Amino acid sequence: MKIYGQFPSVRMRRMRRDDFSRRLMRETVLTPDDLIYPVFILDGKSRTENVASMPGVERMTVDRLLPVAEQCVKLRIPALALFPVIEPRLKTADGREAFNPKGLVPRATAALKKRFPELGIMTDVALDPYTTHGQDGVIDRSGYILNDATLEVLVRQALAQAEAGVDIVAPSDMMDGRIGRIRAALEKAGHIHTKIMAYSAKYASGFYGPFRDAVGSAKNLGKGDKYTYQIDPANSDEALWEAGMDLEEGADMIMVKPGMPYLDIVRRVKDEFGAPTFVYQVSGEYAMLQAAGINGWIDRRKCVLESLLAFKRAGADGILTYFALEAAAWLKEG
Repeated sequence: MKIYGQFPSVRMRRMRRDDFSRRLMRETVLTPDDLIYPVFILDGKSRTENVASMPGVERMTVDRLLPVAEQCVKLRIPALALFPVIEPRLKTADGREAFNPKGLVPRATAALKKRFPELGIMTDVALDPYTTHGQDGVIDRSGYILNDATLEVLVRQALAQAEAGVDIVAPSDMMDGRIGRIRAALEKAGHIHTKIMAYSAKYASGFYGPFRDAVGSAKNLGKGDKYTYQIDPANSDEALWEAGMDLEEGADMIMVKPGMPYLDIVRRVKDEFGAPTFVYQVSGEYAMLQAAGINGWIDRRKCVLESLLAFKRAGADGILTYFALEAAAWLKEG
């Protein structure tokens, strides 16, 4: 970096002194347009359930979700991301409920698009909420995830979602080749406008625990892990390799997950490809900020907005965050 003079001719605090000059030189701006709100949906009617490990977050039936969607529209949050809580009786080893055209996700999507056609709907393409073993794919007798057999199910899942009116399918499974297979299937079925957000840089992280509690896959997974298909947290170049392949296969957007511990990955992906780049402030990050705020250890509002701004500064075009509703309201207040 070129040095532009020295003290006292240059005083960096000169531009920081006044609010107007701080605003004039501000490099990064966070708005509600940058937010996607992840929600957990239940079957049935008029039900909500608290998620113990995510204070302030609820699982909810679709009728309870509709007023939340209306809030998103009013606050100009562009999209909801749906994550289903599947009843145990519907879970199988092969996760076949994932492609049921009358399943929870297609029904929720249809209801939302009927009421709020302008609100983007994003859905998860992965099998962990639907399997008895809690893994993201079909397993063999040893418990190993079968890549190619899983692709067949993921394609059917993505097609069922697209048929229901989903705007963005988001494969989070980390199987090799799934973006290309899903894109080809969508094109063949005439869903040429359905967008794909590829979870390309999804790490085998410890920050997902509360999410697995929320969707009910934690007990099924037990002591199992996902190291054989998610990225090693020690690796950075591998994430770029994954992202490059997904873009070549037809992804419209790239996802980095988790968020705050992987800001370097967000920046590298954005700098390398210049493609629409998104980041997920995952459940563990939410839980830490929420717990510290509830206990008065941090200024909750200030720290939440700072964390979201950091994602934008690192290069993210959008952020999935459980704070989306509150953050959008705070930003509206100015």
